[in-house]
Amino acid sequence: EVVIAYDALAVVVHPSNKVSNLTREQLEGIFTGKIKNWKEVGGADMKIVAYSRETSSGTYEFFKESVLKNKNYMNGILSSLSMPATGAIIQSVSQTKGAIGYVGLAYINKEVKPIHVSYDAGKTFTEPSFENAKNKAYPIVRPLFYYYDVKNEGKVKPFIDYILSAEGQATVKQVGYIPVK
Repeated sequence: EVVIAYDALAVVVHPSNKVSNLTREQLEGIFTGKIKNWKEVGGADMKIVAYSRETSSGTYEFFKESVLKNKNYMNGILSSLSMPATGAIIQSVSQTKGAIGYVGLAYINKEVKPIHVSYDAGKTFTEPSFENAKNKAYPIVRPLFYYYDVKNEGKVKPFIDYILSAEGQATVKQVGYIPVK
């Protein structure tokens, strides 16, 4: 197991949504189904439509561990609103006024609005950005791994060494992930 990069997960909403800041506890409430209306978190009187990645996704598992503290996602989120790919979440959130979802930092675009997140009960809200992820100010950051069979180490070591080299880490940054070095 080798950490080759880091990825920040950004929580995104429809650009017209007035809510800009959410605490981890509020996100937990939204994605577990306890919070159902934007007015409960300082927004408009509008139903929350939560989008999640599919259950087999590492992104789904990491969000569940980090944000939901291993509580289960709400029932409805898994079947009809479970998205196979990040692009589908961006598209759905951009087209649905009450929507919320989460995506890798590299996928944020002008069609969605990133939420500033607090992991200290609302004292500090941090924007998901490359800089904030790199300096660990933004709380929802996960390592990305390469796994290989030790028996094949000789074959894969040159590739791993390349990924961890200055050139390899420049590529990591170029595609939107946070370098380890």
